[in-house]
Amino acid sequence: MAPSGKLRGKLPSGPASASRRSFVKGLGAAGVTLPALAMLPRWGFVQDAAANYANAAIGWKQFAGQTIALAGAIHPWSNAITPLLPDFTELTGISVVPDFRLETTYLGALPIQLNRGSSTPDVFMWTTYGQGISAGWLEPLNAYYADKSLTDLGWYDESDLLKTARAFPLWRDGERYAMPITSEAVTLFINGDALAAKNLPVPQTFEQLLVTANALKTDEMSGIAMRAQAGGNSSVAAMSFVFSYGGAMVSDNKAVFASPEAIAAIEMFGKLLSQAGPGGVSGYEWYHVLDDFLQRRTAMAIDSSNFATDISNPARSLVAGKAVFAAFPHATGRTSVPFMSHWQACINSRSRNKRAAFLFLLWATSKPTSMRTAAAGLATTRVSAWSSGDFKKAFGAQAAEAALTNLQNADVDRAKAILFHPQSRPIMDAFMIGVNEVVTGANPAKIAMTNAAAKANAAIRG
Repeated sequence: MAPSGKLRGKLPSGPASASRRSFVKGLGAAGVTLPALAMLPRWGFVQDAAANYANAAIGWKQFAGQTIALAGAIHPWSNAITPLLPDFTELTGISVVPDFRLETTYLGALPIQLNRGSSTPDVFMWTTYGQGISAGWLEPLNAYYADKSLTDLGWYDESDLLKTARAFPLWRDGERYAMPITSEAVTLFINGDALAAKNLPVPQTFEQLLVTANALKTDEMSGIAMRAQAGGNSSVAAMSFVFSYGGAMVSDNKAVFASPEAIAAIEMFGKLLSQAGPGGVSGYEWYHVLDDFLQRRTAMAIDSSNFATDISNPARSLVAGKAVFAAFPHATGRTSVPFMSHWQACINSRSRNKRAAFLFLLWATSKPTSMRTAAAGLATTRVSAWSSGDFKKAFGAQAAEAALTNLQNADVDRAKAILFHPQSRPIMDAFMIGVNEVVTGANPAKIAMTNAAAKANAAIRG
């Protein structure tokens, strides 16, 4: 939600000041978790969807009677798509059996299931793209896109996808193994009341962030909260620091986060949390960060832009209507480079219902379905959905502007370099073990990151 009038003069230019025209223009350039989204408006499926989907030259009923298993994390996308599954079944005659679990549990269990050669789930949410491709778990999709009995590309309109969503799933040989289903970038969230009480501006550099975090810290409220748990799932904020200091995670098939830039980035990350972070922050995952911010236990937080739907929900949030959404900070003399990603949905290469599964993905990522999920605040991959009034109302206009700015500032290639690496999970695990050591004070940044990079490179070499 927009900040109070008291804060308007202190917001940085960019997200908060962009006009609607610049916002929509930015969508084309952008390349852009969180339970409890509200039940989506149904809008009379028979009337609305019949018109929207009937325009496609697709035989929606061609796989009627089949059942597909859908697996994923408890996440804005799973919350948004679940209420619409009966509508998909009504349209196609295909039944969908969903299985959504806590993210850490899901990401740990699915590779084991796929490695055993299971034919289910048929469709699943996925992040470590390179691992899935190299292991042969993901079904190649280009042939399905080219099948005119299955796909109407004119109706699907790939030009309506955000630039990053078009580029993100492309493997180096041009094959696609997934469809992006969400868009998110690391964003700075601030308790507007706490900032105004100290008469402070929104921090724009990391040095200003450190000063602000210490100034806002009280006995009841930490200055800043970020993920710092010693596991790869907690890496998004710390990777954003590395990128914004000019570093990278992977380059030329080597882990490179022992570089001077990465060491300086993690040293600042550690300073912020050791000086102004909450107690026990070394065990923080995303849900700890979100809960602290919602309950006014931290003045600032850095994490996924998709936190916005919960932050702006007065039923869940004590800072609803009072939060400031801002661009990710930058190092002095450098530009901001937050981590960005698209959660993707893939088809199991051993599925017995691949064509029905592809039809589901086509429906789930189409314009009409995306407009419905966006109306509940889901940050989809569609320009039309991002620019809709319903999305900005549900997500928050200022939050949408900030998310778009951070998506535009992100480096897709650096994000893909780590996410698409076949050893992405052990690399990120090693990285966050090092970051965690810095946060706890067990090791200085130079030693921690040197050891972490050596461990990651050992995993790469096998």
